[in-house]
Order: sequence, then C-alpha cells, then structure tokens
Amino acid sequence: MTGPSDGTFGAGVPMVLAEDVHKSFGHLEVLDGIDMAVLPGQVAVLLGPSGSGKTTFLRCINHLEKISGGRLSVDGVLVGYRQHGDKLYELRDREVAERRREIGMVFQSFNLFPHMTALGNIMEAQVQVLRRSRGASREKAMALLERVGLADRATYYPSQLSGGQQQRVAIARALAMDPKLMLFDEPTSALDPEMVGEVLDVMRDLATAGMTMLVVTHEIGFAREVADTLVFMDGGQVVESGNPRDVIAHPQHRRTKDFLSKVL
Repeated sequence: MTGPSDGTFGAGVPMVLAEDVHKSFGHLEVLDGIDMAVLPGQVAVLLGPSGSGKTTFLRCINHLEKISGGRLSVDGVLVGYRQHGDKLYELRDREVAERRREIGMVFQSFNLFPHMTALGNIMEAQVQVLRRSRGASREKAMALLERVGLADRATYYPSQLSGGQQQRVAIARALAMDPKLMLFDEPTSALDPEMVGEVLDVMRDLATAGMTMLVVTHEIGFAREVADTLVFMDGGQVVESGNPRDVIAHPQHRRTKDFLSKVL
C-alpha cells in the first residue's frame, strides 16, 4: 500500500483505501489486485503507461465503474456498496449519486456545458443537486472563480475561453460541491504547453490548502514538488510506490526505470 513519504500511515482513517481491487471488462482484467491508501490531506500521483489502469481506478473510486472484486472505500465508507454480514449489496443509483457528491472529478476534456457561462457552469449543480439558492450559488461560484483567477471571465462562454481557462472553470465547478476528495484524470493532457502551468498552479494551491487529491498525470515536476506519494502502475498493478523524489531519482523496478527514461 502507499502511504506518506516516511512510509507510515499514522492514526487517521484513509480517505481512499483500496484492498485487492479488481476490475474486468469481459475477459480483460484492467485492475489486478490494487492495494492503496491515501490519507486525508495527501496528494497521490498515479503514473504509468497508457492502458495501465490508472483512469479505470479513478472511475472506480466514485463508482463510475463497478469493481469486480476486492474492497474500495472513501473516508471509511464502502464505494457503491453496503455490507450486511459477509455479503456486499450494491446501493441504489440515488444512494450512489448522493455519495458521489463528496468526490470531485476533473477530466482531461473539461466537459463544460457549452450553452452556459463560466458562472452558470459553476452554479448549475449547486442549484440542481445541492438545492442551494441561486443567490448563495452565485456567491460561491464567484468566490471560486476568484480563487482560480477567472473572476473577470464570469460571463464568458466556454468557446470564449482558452483550454487552460476552461479547465480552471471545471476545477471550480467540482469545488463548488464541497468535495472531501478530488480526482484529476490527466487534467493538462489536452492543453497547449503554455497553458499547463496555470492549471497546475491551481492544483498546487489546492494541495497547500489540504485537499486530498488523486492525480493521474505525466507532469513529473508536479509529482516531485507536490505529491506525498507517487504510484507507478503497469498492467493493472501497482509496480512501485513511495516518496516521489526517491521513486523518480532512484526507481527500483525495471518497468519504472524504462517508463521514466522516456518521459523525463
């Protein structure tokens, strides 16, 4: 399992705990026994080649994909299931949706509503899902736009924003739901190089503020500077994990060495 950089877990309940997690699509096993623990306030970066299972693992954490075996919990609560005796029972869709509210997810493709302004995108789920008043939703949305450096773009539509600005709006939209955990699936991979930094700066600020984050990325500098744990995955397994600086500078496994030699 992965833990803080000193190799200990401390006394807290992990925000994310994966125990022998498996996921198959038909005969294809995408996750093959994942063990991982991320404590509250930690940043874990998942690194690995395409097809290694990183995105699938993130999607399992908020039950966008159902695990095929093992146990997966967020803040001590099973993801997508409840336990009675020795058996697990899948939750109803409404119950899953309620728990999913506490997990923010940012995708590489932004997924903003094109017919809504930046402000409207951030307000929508607050009004429709959390049942906040429009006034309170607007106030929170404006505060979040300020936080991500886009207060002057509140009335702009996605088509009027750069890729980096759209991604920052997407982050603000996820934060508007007051998540206890943020998942980032290659949030900078669709951006032009000059826009990557502005998104990573927002993510650094979130880490500094104590947000628990799981980040799938190939941004090695971000992993080295910000992450508490770096997890290298390949073939649906955790091949190597530990202090990011140690793993990057002195990888122990051949597959990790080969991968890092190509991305550094």
